[in-house]
Amino acid sequence: MKKVPQKDFLTVNEVAKVFGVSPLTVRNWDQKGKLEAARNPFNNYRVYRKSDIEQLIAAIEFKKGKHIIMPATHKKTIRKLLVRSEE
Repeated sequence: MKKVPQKDFLTVNEVAKVFGVSPLTVRNWDQKGKLEAARNPFNNYRVYRKSDIEQLIAAIEFKKGKHIIMPATHKKTIRKLLVRSEE
């Protein structure tokens, strides 16, 4: 996975690059409820909140067996993730 760009909303293509998947996969995740898309008010394109992307990254890392320490914040907001793996 690549680093998440430093902005509040990401396009389908930007999310696809972060995860190393195709844009169609990102749209499928949206349809299955893994990600929630907002709509750009000017062109109605899907955009994704950075915090939602970070939550999905945390869930993936957790499934890989890494311990994720998340601060107690609103469930839609993640300010900082600390990932530790046991070795």
